[in-house]
Amino acid sequence: MHDETEDSGPGGYAAARLRLLTEETRSGPPRRTALADLTDDWLTGLFAAGAQGARGVSLVAVGGYGRAELSPRSDLDLLLLHDGGDPRAVAALADRLWYPVWDLGLALDHSVRTPAEARKTAGEDLKVQLGLLDARHLAGDLGLTTALRTAVLADWRNQAPKRLPALRELCEERAERQGELQYLLEPDLKEARGGLRDATALRAVAASWLADAPREGLAEARRRLLDVRDALHLTTGRATDRLALQEQDQVAAALGVLDADALLRQVYESARVIAYAGDVTWREVGRVLRSRAVRPRLRAMLGGGRPTAERSPLAEGVVEQDGEVVLARTARPERDPVLPLRAAAAAAQAGLPLSLHAVRRMATTARPLPTPWPAEAREQLVTLLGSGRPTVQVWEALEAEGLVNGLFPDWERVRCRPQRNAVHLWTVDRHLIETAVRASEFTRRVHRPDLLLVAALLHDIGKGWPGDHSVAGEVIARDTAARLGFDQHDVTVIATLVRHHLLLVETATRRDLDDPATVRAVAEAVGSQGTLELLHALTEADALATGPAAWSSWRASLVTDLVGRVRAVLSGDVPADPGGAAPTAEQERLALEAVATGAPVLALRAQTEPPAEPSGDPEPLGVELVVAVPDQPGVLPAVAGVLAMHRLTVRTAELRALDLPAGVEGSVLLLDWRVAAEYGSLPQAARLRADLVRALDGTLDVAGRLAERDAAYPRRRGVVAPPPRVTVAPAASRHATVIEVRAQDAPGLLFRIGRALEDAGVRVRSAHASTLGANAVDAFYVTRERGVRLPGDEAVEVARKLEETLRG
Repeated sequence: MHDETEDSGPGGYAAARLRLLTEETRSGPPRRTALADLTDDWLTGLFAAGAQGARGVSLVAVGGYGRAELSPRSDLDLLLLHDGGDPRAVAALADRLWYPVWDLGLALDHSVRTPAEARKTAGEDLKVQLGLLDARHLAGDLGLTTALRTAVLADWRNQAPKRLPALRELCEERAERQGELQYLLEPDLKEARGGLRDATALRAVAASWLADAPREGLAEARRRLLDVRDALHLTTGRATDRLALQEQDQVAAALGVLDADALLRQVYESARVIAYAGDVTWREVGRVLRSRAVRPRLRAMLGGGRPTAERSPLAEGVVEQDGEVVLARTARPERDPVLPLRAAAAAAQAGLPLSLHAVRRMATTARPLPTPWPAEAREQLVTLLGSGRPTVQVWEALEAEGLVNGLFPDWERVRCRPQRNAVHLWTVDRHLIETAVRASEFTRRVHRPDLLLVAALLHDIGKGWPGDHSVAGEVIARDTAARLGFDQHDVTVIATLVRHHLLLVETATRRDLDDPATVRAVAEAVGSQGTLELLHALTEADALATGPAAWSSWRASLVTDLVGRVRAVLSGDVPADPGGAAPTAEQERLALEAVATGAPVLALRAQTEPPAEPSGDPEPLGVELVVAVPDQPGVLPAVAGVLAMHRLTVRTAELRALDLPAGVEGSVLLLDWRVAAEYGSLPQAARLRADLVRALDGTLDVAGRLAERDAAYPRRRGVVAPPPRVTVAPAASRHATVIEVRAQDAPGLLFRIGRALEDAGVRVRSAHASTLGANAVDAFYVTRERGVRLPGDEAVEVARKLEETLRG
């Protein structure tokens, strides 16, 4: 750069600086480096002229200038370091350095200190210490600068256990004030979460040797934010870091970017990389510091040696270790395409983060899911979406490593897409996840929470395409739902929800609800009471996820009024009594054997669905368990309790009284359930039957065994699920009272329900239970002992007591 400065005076430097900043051929890192080199040469000349060979003094660049990253309007962060030998000479030298900088109108952050003073100030002021970590020698006594750098780094590493928590708190306070860069319409490129200060903090963590940030994409993200800041400085002529709306088009043009939206999207993508790297890094810092604090005590207790980290199973191939969700040693992602979703669902349900190593391993080795998805994959997705607030960090981990785009190819069009509407708080993709989080609070209000959650995830997916996003989204949602393996009816419901997700709120706030034509039009668009129920919940979830201005008690009351009117138009579809389908030959054989032996009989059979490809193997759906039991009290809690003891998850359950062939005396209850092992292999049928016999005759204390097992496992904070809801379905059956239960699925849930109903003195005539993700949606047809429906008041009381039991 010497050829660009004819002298070291301000005029020569100013002219060379102007030429450099107006060159169109040089931008980005080369220009920042060139500007730093040019400034180095000028300041070195000023130092040489002022120091006149003096020893024991040096000029040091710190902070951003120390990193040789000068933006057009950056401050010059300078430290005049001296050994304390001649304070007057140092003061005179400082004047000869600082005044020329001020004369040019450049911002200057300066200090004059001895090495001891610099270290003392750094120990008291974290920001000073961070600046010194990037100290770079410019002129004078190199040994003085080198000694300070070495001492400051040693101090930083020695004090890391105390200083890093303080740095983390500083980052969190700044994020609270400035917001998240990846969602702001007018972001501060430096101060907001995911901005340049956070990137600098990650460098400081790495310098401590305590932990290091995931480096993939981090340097590129930081470079892009610096490029945008350079263009912002040149466009505005000011030292600003806030990317204001009125300047975004000019900045985009200066960078050769299509438009302001494309510019914001690049900024958001960079911020997301930095923010995620920060999450991972600070989690690792916390883990290391906790480990250091605990290890000496453990060594003293164990008599030396290195303790082994405890691993607690969460799901097949997934365990918890050190507060993170990691893959089990036996996990084989290359053979288990459902593993990424299973691990994500387990992490979200436990309220724990997915480990970076696990996500990366799955991203690089897991094979794609077949089309359509197997049932387990669909269930795990619904569980993940229904996990509430923990879903966000788990989804971000999947997205950071490209797994979301693999699962949903259309996601790329909405990823980091800005929404230029003051009502919206989030980018399109984050809004979709926020809507699912909100919808998880309403899963007790609907019969099909799985359809609600998937529709929440997809409702704005059309915003990545031209035209009406609801129309485009309907097409994408139909294709996606079919690929997820939903049947044709469910695909149509999801597509309808996406197409009409704005219908209720727009009609309620813009149309005359007293006009019958208005209500009829909504009824025709919705089509059924079940879809209306889902659309009502989706409407509220969407509005709440948009921002505080999008929903109010007034809007809620208008929508509720409209829903009531539409429901009245759609009424007339009275739920039928539970079906009395003819038994299969195997079911009849089991029933006759149960009558003959007077004991339960069961059969286990693997269920599969057709392979996605003609040459492939059938996809496992789980195991069908068929149990025939002579009619007697306590069958439901006995079977459900034994299955829970053996760690079998119930996916669907049907219980009904079976009509036996003419001439055969007795009554048999038939249970046809689909179950799956939580992890490990299935128990043997003979062992299940033996435990069931003991449970029915009272010699096996199921409740006690389940309580002992629960007590043996540490409680995790997990997901805060919506409370269970138990209701009496009005006029649902002429022969029985129908009690509906919607609750968070959990081991032993059916056992607790069955026992509570038995304690209430009612008989379960039939039952229909299904697990949709993490939500249990069950209906129990109950009667008095003599087979009659419960009186209204009694039915309500039974439902109330059952809800209290499940809440307890």
